Amino acid sequence: MYGLPQAGSLGQDQLEQRLNQEGYFQSQTVPGLWKHKTKPIQFVLVVDDFGIKYINKDDLDHLIRTLEKYYNVAVDLDGKEFVKIELDWDYEHKCVHLSMAPYLQKALRQFDNIVPTKQHDSPYPHIEPKYGARQQYAEYDTSAPVGKDEQKHVQQVTGKFNWYARGVDGTLLTPISALSAQQAKPTQSTMQRVKQFLNYAATQEPAVTTYRASDMVLAIHSDAGYLNEEGGRSRAGGHHFLSENVDNPSNNGAIYNEASIIKSVMSSAAEAEIGALYINARKGVEERNILEEMGHKQPPTPVQTDNSTADGIVNLRVQPKRTKAMDMRFHWLRDRGVNQKQFKFYWRPGTLMRADYWTKHHSPSHHRQMRSEILTPYDVVLKLRRRLTNIL
Repeated sequence: MYGLPQAGSLGQDQLEQRLNQEGYFQSQTVPGLWKHKTKPIQFVLVVDDFGIKYINKDDLDHLIRTLEKYYNVAVDLDGKEFVKIELDWDYEHKCVHLSMAPYLQKALRQFDNIVPTKQHDSPYPHIEPKYGARQQYAEYDTSAPVGKDEQKHVQQVTGKFNWYARGVDGTLLTPISALSAQQAKPTQSTMQRVKQFLNYAATQEPAVTTYRASDMVLAIHSDAGYLNEEGGRSRAGGHHFLSENVDNPSNNGAIYNEASIIKSVMSSAAEAEIGALYINARKGVEERNILEEMGHKQPPTPVQTDNSTADGIVNLRVQPKRTKAMDMRFHWLRDRGVNQKQFKFYWRPGTLMRADYWTKHHSPSHHRQMRSEILTPYDVVLKLRRRLTNIL
């Protein structure tokens, strides 16, 4: 890891020219990923942080000397932090823990959030479904609108916590997407939801995402929530992770979680599932390109769905009629899956679907149950740090 706290007189274009002269070049497929013409070294440049993958110490020293010509360079050979994400390496168990506790505490202080005495286990209001009802009524926000100061507050909260959610705490992604959809015209109810969100973040322990060593084979779980957002919108959810094989991918920490509101109004649950598959597969194409550019050859990516109709359509076992609204989506999926062999779509029951968590606003009890499956207890990180300190 390298930080560039004091940039020299060279601009970005000039730095790129200097790196090119030393044999380094930026990937044409993956912006921000750099390689060398002859040396087996790669690095990612994010603002002023370098994350470096190398095999030979001489190659690393060559990159150091190149950078030190133009910058004051801070070196961290242990790789303890990258773009505000703390990295705790457990080589004994072949895993790495990612956390952002200082970032979380700073964010809560920024919004003067007073930690409540009561534990909050749900980041967003949960509406119990009315099973067996003859008519299901949509929920509408009829509370009074708020001013520009409150609107700015909503925007600041969603913007600040979005990086924390993307970095380590996937449990916050669904409420953030819902609050982001309301920030253009926030109401009193929106402000109450923001307060509940902050209380949840304040009363939960710092989030930890754990990645375990794998064969770097991309796998995806895709799911949809039908008509569960305002304006007749549906949700797309996805769990993207790296595993050992394509036949029975074992779970791992998420490299990406899809938690978005589908822009189009879906006319059926099957269409919503097709839409979610399309969104997740498009992201999968990008992830496949990144992995292959880094040297990890990808077989057809396994994509799991729990909707048998969607599975039948994309695998050519069902011929849909009068589905012009989703015509492009399923033909794109068929082309990438059946024709180009980039994906392998398959069905599994909903009990084995890990993407369901990001498709709706769950009850507190469900959040308590799933948090332990998605995240690692922070105590694991503290114990690892104490053990390594004692060894040193």
